[in-house]
Amino acid sequence: MSERQPDASGPRCAICGKPRQKKYKPFCSKRCANIDLSRWLKGSYAIPARDEDEGEGATIPEGSPGKGPDADD
Repeated sequence: MSERQPDASGPRCAICGKPRQKKYKPFCSKRCANIDLSRWLKGSYAIPARDEDEGEGATIPEGSPGKGPDADD
């Protein structure tokens, strides 16, 4: 028996767009998986962070060292 190839209309590799292989999901090969890993390690991908201003919505939990109502200033 021959090994079944993924359906050409199915999910595609996140890097090159070729049909992905179950072994390397969501990629088609070890090469594409390594390309993606390299991009993460270099910082090409970044998860956006949201800064909060101290006065807007930022709260300090009670009992935090030096920041509660009993803190000595």
